Amino acid sequence: MKILLIDDDEKLCRLIRAYLEPMGFAVEVAHCGQAGLELALQGSFDAVLLDVMLPEIDGFEVLRQLRQHSQVPVLMFTARGDETDRIVGLEMGADDYLPKTFSSRELLARLRAVIRRSKIVETEPVKVAAESSFAEKLCIRDLVIDVGARSVYQGDELLALTAIEFDLLLAMVENCGRILSRDRLLDLVVGRDYTVFDRSIDVHISSLRRKLNDNPKDPNYIKTVRSAGYMFIK
Repeated sequence: MKILLIDDDEKLCRLIRAYLEPMGFAVEVAHCGQAGLELALQGSFDAVLLDVMLPEIDGFEVLRQLRQHSQVPVLMFTARGDETDRIVGLEMGADDYLPKTFSSRELLARLRAVIRRSKIVETEPVKVAAESSFAEKLCIRDLVIDVGARSVYQGDELLALTAIEFDLLLAMVENCGRILSRDRLLDLVVGRDYTVFDRSIDVHISSLRRKLNDNPKDPNYIKTVRSAGYMFIK
């Protein structure tokens, strides 16, 4: 698998490359934001490892521009304990994040997880007819969810959802009127083998609500059930 590493810490890049290459990854490296963005847009990568603090343009701007053209999995590196960086990165479309003090085993586990999830999205067949109680297109109020194309329209507008936002919406719609805990949502969306950290599910729900123009205080779609989880309103 081909990985793009964008980080200005040359020593760290050498260490990551030395660890990942024997594991079957081909690692390409860029040490500044602009060069990294150009490589990400030109190359065919299975995932991007992206630092927040970069020369020329920072990691957030790289991510913003990258998401206009690509849904390649992005694993961001953030300063230790900097919750703001993590939240901003997730809201902008990062798939996961790691503090800069990560262990090599944790890096490998999370990298494999985001790649595995993206491959499932690309290759998993859609269950239809007798195999599923849900049609290939789900219509609920002004939303049309095309399961096969993994697209969501709100009226005539195509919503720019990340892979995990689409999966969260689909899971809640398929369980419309039922409360789903955070753990249950993670089970439905990414599976039990995924490394759960902090409360990133809340950040993804918040981003999904914003794209749906759904006010959490007076929701039309997603209701927060205190101490229980989330529910798509019937």
